[in-house]
Amino acid sequence: MVILQDFITNWAQFEGVCVFALYMVSPFRRKSKDEKSEIEDDLEIDEVVEAEVDEEEIIEKEKMDFNLEAALLESAKRVTHTCMDIRRGENVLIVCDPTTGEIGQALHRAATERSDRVLLIVMPKSRHHGEEPPSPVANLMRQQQIVIAPTRYSLTHTRAIRSAVKEGARVATMPGMTPEMFVEGGMTADFTQIKKNLSELSSTLRRKRLIHVKDSNGTDIEFEVSWRDWKLDDNGICNRPRMITNLPAGKAFVLPREGSMNGTIFIDGTWESTLLEEPLELTVENGIVIDIKGDSTAAQIRQQFGEAASRLRSKDREMVWTVAEFGFGMNPNARMTGHVLEDEKQLGTCYFSIGDNSSLGGSAAVGIHIPGVISKPSVWLDDTQILDDGVFIA
Repeated sequence: MVILQDFITNWAQFEGVCVFALYMVSPFRRKSKDEKSEIEDDLEIDEVVEAEVDEEEIIEKEKMDFNLEAALLESAKRVTHTCMDIRRGENVLIVCDPTTGEIGQALHRAATERSDRVLLIVMPKSRHHGEEPPSPVANLMRQQQIVIAPTRYSLTHTRAIRSAVKEGARVATMPGMTPEMFVEGGMTADFTQIKKNLSELSSTLRRKRLIHVKDSNGTDIEFEVSWRDWKLDDNGICNRPRMITNLPAGKAFVLPREGSMNGTIFIDGTWESTLLEEPLELTVENGIVIDIKGDSTAAQIRQQFGEAASRLRSKDREMVWTVAEFGFGMNPNARMTGHVLEDEKQLGTCYFSIGDNSSLGGSAAVGIHIPGVISKPSVWLDDTQILDDGVFIA
């Protein structure tokens, strides 16, 4: 009785805790009918509340799915109606892989609003950028007027794409594209304005031969170009035969003159589809990367390029390390996200690609082509500076 009296005396101070404790320490006491009824009522209330929460979550998920589907279709129409300008009766091939199925379906829906000759195919995922698609896919590409290729790895620098373009197709590739990238960032840019800006850049590039790139990490590299080789048509508008573009678009790029590049490059933004935590240091002699240093990414790169080299004749194996391309971004909406397709287009960045340069007129047909982005470069064309620590000043 003393214990019970003490409990009752202190109950007012600890009511919440005591009630809970009393319920927990008395599991063997037989419950009255009223108590059972109250517990059953509580359980029924909990079930109703949980059901309502589940229903709300389902409705919210359905809204999100609907919103994403609508956004994908809107962006797909930007590609098919504006960028590619699909016309009635044109043969259109959309090539995706298992990682880009949603985007492929959205593009198919959008394209069928313009033409009734639209084919969507899903090919196996490639192993790296520049790997040739299966022969049936390559054969189909040559028979089309329009090819749109959202795939995990780039088909841009493949014989299949070059053959399709030679046969008269206009081509848009979208390597590494994700649903989020497809509806945000660089894909939302005004491509007509980007086309105008790139066109105006031609006077700055004219008759400039020597390029010098530096940055705060230690990049210091020089090389020569032929100013007539600058590509200024990566603007997102691909509406005539034999045109090719990456989407999202917005960059100026060129083939470095083979054998002319010497110095050090620090890639600190993105390498392929990896947002780097530590810079990669590339040492270049006579246009060939002779050493690469960094964290575990450097070892992975050496292995990847070593595997590509093993598929070539012994005298050509060194060519996989060719510095194949240089360019700088011109898309003000592009972001540094870890997807090089968009990262290399970000206004204020520049990039170097290693590997195959045959699509730009070079001699390194090596079946691999991977870019790396410098986030805040300073760039000179002869004595004219166009980028200052990541700020475009041309």
